[in-house]
Order: sequence, then structure tokens, then C-alpha cells
Amino acid sequence: MTLLRFSPLVLLLAGVAACGPVSPEQASRRCEDRARAAEGPQGSVTVGMNSRSGGFGGAEVSVSSDYLRGRDPLAVYRSCVYDLTGEVPATRPGAP
Repeated sequence: MTLLRFSPLVLLLAGVAACGPVSPEQASRRCEDRARAAEGPQGSVTVGMNSRSGGFGGAEVSVSSDYLRGRDPLAVYRSCVYDLTGEVPATRPGAP
């Protein structure tokens, strides 16, 4: 009986290769979110009340590194799609 040993790098590369290519539709959805985040800070506010604890609230703000670097959202979208599919996007973000 032979025991095979693989380095962590080989296992990592095998895992990445097993994922396969991303479809243009999937890439578009993922990259639209990233481009939207490059437009500016994103945030949400939650306010409510219940009978047990009374009122509650919360806020969340996120800022992407692309926004902080001043990257153009369209350039972010294009490079993201290219990185995921290996192809230049056929449409712009949010286009039908």
C-alpha cells in the first residue's frame, strides 16, 4: 500500500481549479455589488420596538477599499468581471 502526500499548495490549487469558471451572469451580479460599494459609503439603520425589551436600534456603515482609493466604479466592475471570467464584460452594470 502506497501513501500519497500532497503539499498544502497543491491541495489549494486543486481546490481553486475545482471551482471552475464563473458564468458571465454570476460575475455580473457579484461585480455590480462591488462597483456599487466603490461609489461611496453604504449604510443601514434599524429601529424598532417590542413588548419584551422595549425600543431598540442600530446602525451599520461600510466603506470599500476601492472607494477609499478613489477607483472609478465602472473600472472596478470591468476589472472584477475580467478577473472572474477572463473576458471583457459585454454590458455595463445594471444594464439588461
